[in-house]
Amino acid sequence: MRIVFAGTPEPAVVALEKLIASEHEVVAVLTRPDAKKGRGRTLHPSPVKALAQKHGIEVLTPEKLKGNEEVKATLKELAPDAIPVVAYGNLIPEDFLDIPTHGWINLHFSLLPRWRGAAPVQAGILHGDEYSGATTFRIDAGLDTGDILLQEPELIQADDTADDLLTRLAYSGGDLLVRTMDDLATGHSTFTPQEGDATYAPKISKDDARIDWTAAAEDIDRSIRAYTPGPGAWTTLNGDRVKVSPVRLDAEAQALEPGQLEVTKNSVRVGTGTEAVVLDTIQPPGKKMMSAADWARGLQDTKGVRFE
Repeated sequence: MRIVFAGTPEPAVVALEKLIASEHEVVAVLTRPDAKKGRGRTLHPSPVKALAQKHGIEVLTPEKLKGNEEVKATLKELAPDAIPVVAYGNLIPEDFLDIPTHGWINLHFSLLPRWRGAAPVQAGILHGDEYSGATTFRIDAGLDTGDILLQEPELIQADDTADDLLTRLAYSGGDLLVRTMDDLATGHSTFTPQEGDATYAPKISKDDARIDWTAAAEDIDRSIRAYTPGPGAWTTLNGDRVKVSPVRLDAEAQALEPGQLEVTKNSVRVGTGTEAVVLDTIQPPGKKMMSAADWARGLQDTKGVRFE
């Protein structure tokens, strides 16, 4: 089939690579405009754009699609059979939906209808789901409400961060997307309406990632892993914000008040609403991530120190 691929960040690159290597023809890529990054605030292409340029594929970078007649006309000229979408980051207007013969096919990283929305991987870890997964579905006017084509479950490991899980889903989801394109090309696709209660995973803010030390240790563990690497779980110490990496549960540790630190020669424990947790690494203000034990040795006095 003739394909226009819509995607922007690194996880979408895996799917694009697999489509380029498939029997289908990627005739163009639709991605977000170049963004300013780094200290110099210089413009950088999206990971998807960089890969497309490497393969000599035409790239479209509109700021938005709604009301953009030029892009609409270009897509019609390209005459795609399907437009697969992976984390594109732009809403698809209703008047664009009928441009490809088989529609816009979204690869979503959850088992829909669970965790519709912007942060399904993080939500699955945060809420203690046993499984996440990948779903391909045809985009309609709703938010991740279209008919499902294929699904592939993925077990959530006990120590998975959002980055760990998303990396695995990017590869299994990329394969699922190619299979979906194959089925569409051969006429073997089945479109199944979504069934069951829908849940929603809204976009995550930095405030969401603040650690609540009064919560149960297991909940804190899941929240830190869900927000790693971005936006990064954080807490405050003496009014300064510090980032915290995934912790380890320690049921045998002595009881500590929520947020209270217990510093020994080789470890740092923090009190929660239940048992204490062990800190592995921490990032103080203006510094790189470092060993929690090394960080604690740099404190002048650890007595009475607590995270807020």
